[in-house]
Amino acid sequence: MEQTRSAVAPVGRSTRPDAQQREEAKRRDLRRMKLVALSFLIGATLIFLGTSWAQSKGAPAWVGYVRAAAEAGMVGALADWFAVTALFRHPLGLKIPHTAIIPNKKDVLGNSLGDFVGANFLSEPVVRDKLRRVETSRRVGEWLARPENAERVTAEVATVVRGAVTVLRDEDVQAVMEQAVVRQVVDKEWGPPLGRLLQQVLTDGAHYRLVDLVVDRAYEWVRENHDTVLRVVSDRAPSWSPRFVDTMLADKVYGEVLSFAWAVKTDVNHPMRLAVDRFLAEFAQDLQDDPETMARAETVKRQLVEHPEVRKVIDSAWSTAKEMLLAAAEDPSSELRRRVCAGLASFGRRLQDDPALAQKVDGWVEGAATYVVTRYSREITTIITDTVERWDAEETSRKIELQVGRDLQFIRINGTVVGALAGLAIYSVAQALF
Repeated sequence: MEQTRSAVAPVGRSTRPDAQQREEAKRRDLRRMKLVALSFLIGATLIFLGTSWAQSKGAPAWVGYVRAAAEAGMVGALADWFAVTALFRHPLGLKIPHTAIIPNKKDVLGNSLGDFVGANFLSEPVVRDKLRRVETSRRVGEWLARPENAERVTAEVATVVRGAVTVLRDEDVQAVMEQAVVRQVVDKEWGPPLGRLLQQVLTDGAHYRLVDLVVDRAYEWVRENHDTVLRVVSDRAPSWSPRFVDTMLADKVYGEVLSFAWAVKTDVNHPMRLAVDRFLAEFAQDLQDDPETMARAETVKRQLVEHPEVRKVIDSAWSTAKEMLLAAAEDPSSELRRRVCAGLASFGRRLQDDPALAQKVDGWVEGAATYVVTRYSREITTIITDTVERWDAEETSRKIELQVGRDLQFIRINGTVVGALAGLAIYSVAQALF
C-alpha cells in the first residue's frame, strides 16, 4: 500500500530513497516484460514470414498450419498491444478515438473511484458490520491492559499536554478564563440562587453545626477573657464611680454574660438560637424576593469580583495550573502520570472483564463512526476526487502504468499464444471441412 501511495504521488513531491529504489526496480521490470512481450510478437512475425516463404517454395502441408498459427498469433499480439497501449497513451502517437483513456478520463476515473469508495466502504451497513467483527473494545482492552502499552499511551498523552500547554499563550488563556468564568459570574444574579441554597441548608438543618461552633467559641472566649470584660466595663464606667463599685459591676456583668453564653450553648431551643433561625430564614427569603436585599447582594458580588486580590488570584490560576501540568507531564514518576497509567490499565482490564462496559464502548465507537460516514462521506471521498484532479494527466498515466504495466504485458503475451492457438484451430477446421 505504501508503494502505491508513493508511486502515484503528484509531481514535485519528494520521495524517500527507498521509495525511489523500488520505483526504479519496477521501471526495470516493466521494460523487461515489454521486451518479452515484444519478442513473442517478433517471433510470431518471423515464423509467419518464414512459413510464407516456405509455402511459396512448395513446402509440405503442415507448414500451412504453422503459418496460420503464427499469423493469428501476430494479429493477437498486435491487437493486445494496441489495447494495452491505448490505456495510457495514443498508439504510435496517432490520436485515435477512445485511446489514451487514463490521461483523458483521469477526472472521471477519480470521481468514479470516489463514488465507489463512498458506496462500498463508507456506507453505514458496511461500517457497522466491520466494527462488530473487529470487536474494538476487546482488542483495545487487551492492548491497554499490558503495562508497557499503558505507559506508552501515558507518555503520548503527556507529550500532547506538554505541547498544548507550551503553545498556549498565558494572556489568551487568562482572557478565556475571564470571559468564561468571571463574566458568567458577573452576568448572573447571586441573590436568588444563594437564597435557595440557604433555604435548603436551613430545611436540612445543616446550619446547626455552624451555630453550635459559633456559640461554643463565643462561650469559650467569654470564659477565657474575664480581664477583658472587666476592663471594658471599667472603661465605660463614669469617672466619679468608685473603683470597687466598677469591679463589682464588671463581675456582675461578666457573670451574666457567661451565664447567657452557657445557656445559648447548652439549650438548643434557646430564644437566641431561634432568633438566629428566624433571621436566616427571613434572609434566605429576602435574597429571592426582596429587591433591596437582592441589589445589596449584587453590590457585594461586584465588589468581590473587582477586588484586586481576587483579580490577582484569577490571573495566577492559569500560571499555577500550567506549572503543575508541565511538571507532572515531564516527570515519568509523577503522581499524575502514575495515576493516569494505572487508570488506563484498569480501564483495559474492565473492558475485558465487564461485558456491559465493552458493549457500551462498542456502541459508542459504532455510533461515532456511523455518524461520521453518514454525514461526511461526501467530504471524505472528495479528498480522492480533488487529489486526482490535481495530478498531471501524463505523469499520472506513467505512474499507473509503472504499477500495473508489468502485469498488463502478460495480456500481450497471452494474446499472442491464444491468438496462435485460435488461428491454428480455425485453420484446422477449415482444412477439415473444405
